[in-house]
Amino acid sequence: MVGATIADYRNQRREVVEGGRTIYTEPDRIIIRDPSGQEYVRGNDLYRFRYGARDIRTETVGGETRTVVIRPDGTEVITVVGADGQLLRRIRRDQRGREIVIIDNSYRDPRAVGGFYVDVPPPVVNIPYDRYIVDAQEASPQVIYETMRAPPVQRIERRYSLDEIRYSPNVRMAMPSIDVNTINFETGSWTIPPDQAARLQVIADGINQAIQANPQEVFLIEGHTDAVGNDVDNLSLSDRRAQAAAELLTQQFNVPAENLTSQGYGKQYLKEQTDGPSLINRRVTVRRITPLLNGGQANAAPPPPPRQ
Repeated sequence: MVGATIADYRNQRREVVEGGRTIYTEPDRIIIRDPSGQEYVRGNDLYRFRYGARDIRTETVGGETRTVVIRPDGTEVITVVGADGQLLRRIRRDQRGREIVIIDNSYRDPRAVGGFYVDVPPPVVNIPYDRYIVDAQEASPQVIYETMRAPPVQRIERRYSLDEIRYSPNVRMAMPSIDVNTINFETGSWTIPPDQAARLQVIADGINQAIQANPQEVFLIEGHTDAVGNDVDNLSLSDRRAQAAAELLTQQFNVPAENLTSQGYGKQYLKEQTDGPSLINRRVTVRRITPLLNGGQANAAPPPPPRQ
């Protein structure tokens, strides 16, 4: 829907209460408010894989739905979702039939308890702030690339599922991030203007270089809003912003869709503490999450190189 705004989807939203949870259903995503007041949005990112596909096959076996996207070069991307629509696994199969598991969201660590929120303390950050939360507008391409490969800021204690990473801020915060403040969203909109799209080039280059070095790298594109508007609108809007950035990275800059995942956080993580309109808060963030998915396999980050 070109030029759509959140108001267009607000009119299509349906609300039901099930087991104490309030579920808001939109044509392409759901927003859930649980009895504790926690809210989150869940979308379906399969649409991103259709771009440039030669063929798409879908089959349901034993409650699992497998969607196979076949690319012009014969590579296949296999997405497995459960009966509730939750992503379980994402696999890339090359022309010779060799498979690489990109995401295994069915994994649950024996130490995991309850739902997908993991209650851990915030990480201790011993690297400079501007290398922990990188400002895309100020950073050099080299710093962008280094951040795409940077290790966790502290030791990762266990493997986390994608959902645990999505919904647990202190888990995500173990990894440095890049604020893509070179893109400015209008209020209520997730459209990336054509004149701003080119500004994603340096982000795409950094991601692509990282994936060339390790084909299993996974990057989370996080969407944010300012504090204007209601929580449900903002969750939907932020998720669409993250989706738009992920879509553009693939379609315009050839970032493999399967190495990206996206999630909206609404107004939960304001960069500028204001209830009013804020361009700074209407943003997307990119974060490498591979070490969280695979359990770290790397100790805490080494000290940054001295400034030249």
